[in-house]
Amino acid sequence: MKAIRIHKHGGPEVMVHEEAPVPTPGRGEAIVDIHVSGVNFVDTYYRAGLYKPPAFPCTLGTEGAGVVTAVGDDVESVRVGDRVAYATTLGSYAEFAAVPAWKLAQLPPSLDFYAGAAIMLQGLTAHYLCYSTYALRSGDTALVHAGAGGVGLLLIQIARRLGARVFATAGTSQKAELARAAGAHETILYSTEDFESEVKKLTAGRGVDVVYDGVGAATYEKSLNCLRPRGYLVLYGQASGPIPPIDPLALMTKGSIFLTRPTLHHYAASREEIEWRAGDLFKWVAGGEMHLRHDFVFPLSEAAKAHTELEARRTTGKVLLSVKS
Repeated sequence: MKAIRIHKHGGPEVMVHEEAPVPTPGRGEAIVDIHVSGVNFVDTYYRAGLYKPPAFPCTLGTEGAGVVTAVGDDVESVRVGDRVAYATTLGSYAEFAAVPAWKLAQLPPSLDFYAGAAIMLQGLTAHYLCYSTYALRSGDTALVHAGAGGVGLLLIQIARRLGARVFATAGTSQKAELARAAGAHETILYSTEDFESEVKKLTAGRGVDVVYDGVGAATYEKSLNCLRPRGYLVLYGQASGPIPPIDPLALMTKGSIFLTRPTLHHYAASREEIEWRAGDLFKWVAGGEMHLRHDFVFPLSEAAKAHTELEARRTTGKVLLSVKS
């Protein structure tokens, strides 16, 4: 089979489109014939060495959608022929992947493989951020960084469903318009405006209840300053690089605020949790209550280009790889 693998850490140039062994299912696993793979910043972390893969060569990608072609022993949750989508397992930049069966969500007939690959990692992330990490309530105010990104657009929509007032940052006026179309009450162009000052103005100096920050190094310090006393900085990603160590006393002086660095692995830790979160997302998308944006689709062989565009902030919404041409 064809796969995108790395043999060492580095930039997009270390990604090789090459032949790789077709996986066989172990106990509790299913083989998925991948039709579409999702591209996420976590993939760039594995490629660059910020996250360590289990071994080299490493097949990148942690999200995909396709058809089950084989199952191992002790698998009862899926069958051969099922249409499925999943996240949080390495190996989706390939024609076939071995995936723990409990992680596979059954795709409803109304959703195609592009929707399946577009919703899982970023949709599950947006769901746990709004429902579990900081459980938004009606009347809360949230700041969403990178509001036109894949997670950002979904975060805005879910936060609005929960009755929150939503501010979103964006790098261009075009991206700001996408965030507004998703439901953001206010947008802030961080390329020309100081988002900390704008948030203070918009909240009459109080600050927001929660900041959802997937950017990291470039935003975290001002994100802390945007919070009301006892507010939450939810640092769920580090697209601009990891943040430096923080003195816990700074959290006290800024208002006894909370800082958390969550990951999807801990919020999709059981089949029941995946079924809850994915079930909500599939229902909302199928019913027209949530809109997916995936304008950037690359063939599998051009995965390196997809990484380049993603890291250069030239994409909006979800970036996908079409494995089946």
